[in-house]
Parts: sequence; C-alpha cells; structure tokens
Amino acid sequence: MAIIADYQEEEENPSSTSTYNATLDHSNPLEFLRAAFRFVSRETDFFKREAAEKEVAVLAREIREEERKKKAAERELEEKGKAEKRLKESREEHEKKAEKAKEKVEDVKMDDAKAEEKKEGTLVPNNGNGLDLEKYSWTQTLQEVTVTVPVPPGTKSRFIVCDIKKNHLKVGLKGQPPIIDGELSKPIKPDDCFWSLEDQKSVSILLTKHNQMEWWKSLVKGDPEIDTQKVEPENSKLSDLDPETRQTVEKMMFDQRQKSMGLPTSDEMQKQDILKKFMAEHPEMDFSRAKIS
Repeated sequence: MAIIADYQEEEENPSSTSTYNATLDHSNPLEFLRAAFRFVSRETDFFKREAAEKEVAVLAREIREEERKKKAAERELEEKGKAEKRLKESREEHEKKAEKAKEKVEDVKMDDAKAEEKKEGTLVPNNGNGLDLEKYSWTQTLQEVTVTVPVPPGTKSRFIVCDIKKNHLKVGLKGQPPIIDGELSKPIKPDDCFWSLEDQKSVSILLTKHNQMEWWKSLVKGDPEIDTQKVEPENSKLSDLDPETRQTVEKMMFDQRQKSMGLPTSDEMQKQDILKKFMAEHPEMDFSRAKIS
C-alpha cells in the first residue's frame, strides 16, 4: 500500500492537508501516477497553472538523474571491488612465481659459507638474501625485493602511507614519523610495484628491480649492507629456466665459487684470454709488466 500525503501551508489555513490511499501495481506504475495526478487535480489548483506540465517534467528528470547517480555509484563500488580483487590476484600470482622460482634453482650452498667471517662493514644476509632490521626486514630475488614493515595490530589501510618512486621509498603511518624514508640503493620500476596490508599487522611491499641481474646490498642508502658474495640463490632446476636467465645464474654461481677460493672470476679469465691471444699475435712486444685490472 502506497500513501501520498500533500501538505501545503497557507496564511488562511496553515494546517490544510489531504490524505490519498492507493495500491501500486509494479507492472503498471503509470496507472498509479495517473490516479495520483487526478487526486492532486481534485484537491488543488496545481494543474490549472500553465507551468504545471513543465514542473512535472522537471520533477521526472530530477528523479531520473537521482536514479542515474545511484546506478553510477553502484557501478563504481562494483569496479572498486573488482580492482581490489585484481590486486589480490596479482599479489597471489607474484607469490606463485616466487615459489616456482624457489623450486627451480639448484642447491649451490658453498661449504662453510656461514662459518666465514663477516667482511668489514657488511653482514651475512638472512634466509631471503636480505636483512632483518629493527623496524623492518627485506628479502630479494634477482627480479624483486620484498619489504615487510610491522604495524600495530588492527591497523586500517587508510592509515598507511606508502609512497613508491623510482629511486625513493617512504612507508609509515599517518600523523607519525615515517618508518622508512630514503633513497633506494638501486632504481626500481614503480608501475610494477604494489603494497598490501597483511592481517592488519604488517605492510608488505613488492618492488620490481630495474636491473634484474644484480643483488642489492641494502634496501635504502645508509642502511647496513649485506655481503652479496654470501647470497644464496634459490633452489631450482637450471634446465627449467629460460636460456638468458640460466646463463646469468650460472655465471653468478661460478663467480661466487671462484671468489671464495681466491680464483679469477669469469670476466677476469676472459681478460686473461684476450691478453694471452694478443701476446701470441705480437711476440715482438714486451709484456713483462702487463697487468690485468
């Protein structure tokens, strides 16, 4: 049952009201409106005015506009939900790729690597090839850096400040000093980076490296550095890697072994070969003082 009540305050009769009762048939709303208009026509002089038809049309347009805005708001809310779903799926996809890479690298742990003394000014990396610091921790692969920043339990995402730029990272809570605020040790690809709030107690930030063929010594400049010679590549089957990545990983592994034994790296060996070939082609020259840098 739908009830329309029209109240009009006039100087002569300030409490003049009329009550109209009718049933709305959802399959024929025009009949309901027709009855309502007839009631208004009987009870008032509204439809005797020249502007009545125009005012009714304006009212109809206003109602249509309200309905359009309502639908637009619903669509926007739906799109926001889809975007959040895509972000979650993207994060899960990155996690799957990281797990797959972990399953692909061959175990190349060097004997007594952890027993070696720390180099001056550098630290042994954590299990994720990064470092655990007082206010945050970070791990890395050749392609990505993952930063974990603890926050008070129950923290909402709207209170998180996370500004990711090519050479700078700022992370913290609104109204408080930033937890991280510094120049990154190496450039990243901002468009391929994202952050998320995990269980309302930690912020997880994924940074995609610009140069995906080198290990980072620190997250931001000025922080403690790790000894990259003690980085342990993920366990994997090298045969499953694409040729370019496999060649890069094999070269890094070889160079790590050579350095640990005090032997020349692949680049140094290549320079030696070039010098030997040049010496053979030019026996008339004196190479007694030649050195490889």
